[in-house]
Amino acid sequence: MDDPQVRRLQMGRTVLGLAAWVGLTLAYKAVVSAGDVKAAADERLDQSWSSVLVLVCTLPVVVGVFVAAARGGLRRVYLRRAVRPLGAVLAVTASMGTSALAMAPELAGLRAAVGTPGKIAIGVLFVWAVCFALYGIGLSLVHVFRTADIHEVVPPVLAGVLVWEMALLDVVTGAYPQVPAGVRAAFVLGAPVTVTALSWWEMRRLRLHHGLTVRRALGR
Repeated sequence: MDDPQVRRLQMGRTVLGLAAWVGLTLAYKAVVSAGDVKAAADERLDQSWSSVLVLVCTLPVVVGVFVAAARGGLRRVYLRRAVRPLGAVLAVTASMGTSALAMAPELAGLRAAVGTPGKIAIGVLFVWAVCFALYGIGLSLVHVFRTADIHEVVPPVLAGVLVWEMALLDVVTGAYPQVPAGVRAAFVLGAPVTVTALSWWEMRRLRLHHGLTVRRALGR
């Protein structure tokens, strides 16, 4: 299914979250030097890694429940379709691990031992792994790892589950400590509430314009 409205909604959901984070950072964290900008960017990158790691753990569970709840031959169909999204998860996970290993301090001796050609090869591998991982992060946040390949109702459901998990993670880890408590609560809860509302709108559009619902997708 190719629905421009749904594509714009998915992109808008990601842009809105990024804009809210940038606004919060500029309002409550001094960004007056290149070092401050780098620290803010590193913080956002760490949060993106966390989002992907949570998604890596959540996606198989949600997809597994979805497939198990399907009736008849739909289970086999969804299992075949799940190969590509799950493969994408493994690829991004592997690229994240490769980039980390390529620059790990524990491997400094190995990098020194391989000489200049080896260092160049490791550098190229590192750049490729980082670029691939960043691309995967963008893909996961906008398209939820192309889980629409399984069924069009899966991305909004998975996005809703993921965003509430991330909100819980922010609460547990005490994210945004420099932000006043009231603003922090509004920001942490604003993301899941907004994404849930957008996911509901997406599900409603799928039902009204394309006749797609979770019940029909499960063959019930």
